[in-house]
Amino acid sequence: MTHSINFWAVVPAAGVGKRMNADRPKQYLELAGKTVIEHTLLRLLSAGVFAAVAVAISNEDPYWPGLEVSAHERIITAAGGKERADSVLSALKSIRALASDDDWVLVHDAARPCVTASDIRHLIDSLQKDEVGGILALSSHDTLKNVQGDSIAGTLDRTHIWRALTPQMFRYGLLKSALEAAEGNPAITDEASALELQGLKPKIVEGRPDNIKITRPEDLALAQFYMEHQND
Repeated sequence: MTHSINFWAVVPAAGVGKRMNADRPKQYLELAGKTVIEHTLLRLLSAGVFAAVAVAISNEDPYWPGLEVSAHERIITAAGGKERADSVLSALKSIRALASDDDWVLVHDAARPCVTASDIRHLIDSLQKDEVGGILALSSHDTLKNVQGDSIAGTLDRTHIWRALTPQMFRYGLLKSALEAAEGNPAITDEASALELQGLKPKIVEGRPDNIKITRPEDLALAQFYMEHQND
């Protein structure tokens, strides 16, 4: 009997968002009547493709239990870790009894509330027959400088430079083993880098430029503008 492939979402949400200079982690700041993370999770749930969404939350987080979405039937809460990779691995372990090694996992930033169902479907359609998986990304339109101190040391060839977005989509077993092998390695800044460390080459799938990450205070206004003008 052939195993039916499931899709799972993982959202690392244990960060504190220091660059926002706010009184709470950036995922709990208000955006268009909800918190940032509520928008993010509702976008993932409404895509209609995930068996469940595993959210990694800090044990000291006082905000998460008060959100209605935290009790959603397809939300699984996992313990957050010190680094992003720790949180993702914890979330993967929380669905270990449910997921098969060949299931797909899409890891998405809690602070990317503008992700669209069309981008999620585009990523899945592009990669579900791939052996490794890959990520949503954007090619760079800016001239990029290599800087040492406060001086320019050279100009990079931007035709080879892409900005990594999320979701990032990999097989459950492959991603879990790659993150376990890379535990404690500061070079692992996203899921693709853990796969790269194993000698694998994740694919690039071009995403939408409105899939922004809330990093600085001015990003909230930009995210609200995008939300108001998105059709999907």
